[in-house]
Amino acid sequence: MTRPAPRTPEQRKQDTLDRLEHDVDAWVATADESGVPYLVPLSFLWDGATLLVATASASPTARNLLATGRVRLGVGLVRDVVLVEGTAEATPAAEIPAEIGDAFATKAGFDPREETGPYHYFRITPVRLQAWREANELKGRDLIRDRKWIFS
Repeated sequence: MTRPAPRTPEQRKQDTLDRLEHDVDAWVATADESGVPYLVPLSFLWDGATLLVATASASPTARNLLATGRVRLGVGLVRDVVLVEGTAEATPAAEIPAEIGDAFATKAGFDPREETGPYHYFRITPVRLQAWREANELKGRDLIRDRKWIFS
């Protein structure tokens, strides 16, 4: 099998931004304070700097994020993946600005503000972001480190 040549850092960043803008769902991994992991698919909205997810306030994901504020997300396919390690800031659904809630609802295809039970939105700030397609892109896979893009 012939593998494609590795992308330049600039192309990898652009492809990552395209994926964050156009993909709808991510695998979201959290853990409780004792380290018990929990993985769930959630829709997200990328605003150019952060990812916004929403989940029922009573869910394990919400409980974990409220307790620890730490999260990892996987977007894309195994051979074209974006991994985000980040911190999460919570906002109850009733307090989300209308334009942000509307944008999330449009992209996700559902509106947490209309659900019968309480929901929280979580704004995730990437601390580290990695992207690669094949083993030949593992070197240089970090695109964000310490909350800053490595390549402008």
